[in-house]
Amino acid sequence: MLITHDTRCALDAVVDLVNTAPDTESAETEGLPDVAALAEFVRSHDISDVGVLSERDLAGVRHIRSRFQEVFAAPEPQAAAAVINELIAAAGTTPRLTDHDGYDWHVHYFAPGASIADHLAADCGMALAFFVVAGEQERLRRCEAPDCRHAFVDLSRNRSRRYCDSRTCGNRLHVAAYRARRKEAAG
Repeated sequence: MLITHDTRCALDAVVDLVNTAPDTESAETEGLPDVAALAEFVRSHDISDVGVLSERDLAGVRHIRSRFQEVFAAPEPQAAAAVINELIAAAGTTPRLTDHDGYDWHVHYFAPGASIADHLAADCGMALAFFVVAGEQERLRRCEAPDCRHAFVDLSRNRSRRYCDSRTCGNRLHVAAYRARRKEAAG
């Protein structure tokens, strides 16, 4: 599956956005507690065409974040497609070609002057839609580590990625399994 630069940026943004949600099963706190945190999210993802952010923007982004969580939890493509369709329709998606900030031609799906929530719903929704259209919805996953439910997009060739980060979650579980085997072998 060919993933263009702008689609990859949108995928990174939607994964990071979903992972800002507080986890009700752990002590994880709200990753977007205030407008300043939202502004940092926008800056760190180099999201263009964003004006002054407000509490209303924060509430809108938190709302679409919950909808994107539904996409990552969707048991089948039809459920994911229904949520994505609602998100991109509500955002007033208006595809347009642009070549700003030193990037080659790419497509923005948000309308000029759109709120940050509509901007994310349109661009991130379309990035996720490409996976559903390609029959690759199963690549939109949650980490399999028991103490981590972070979202990620499995871009491995054989769809085998199980953890959000192999250096932390994956390594921690492999070490625990190794120690358990050694303990059992030692009797």
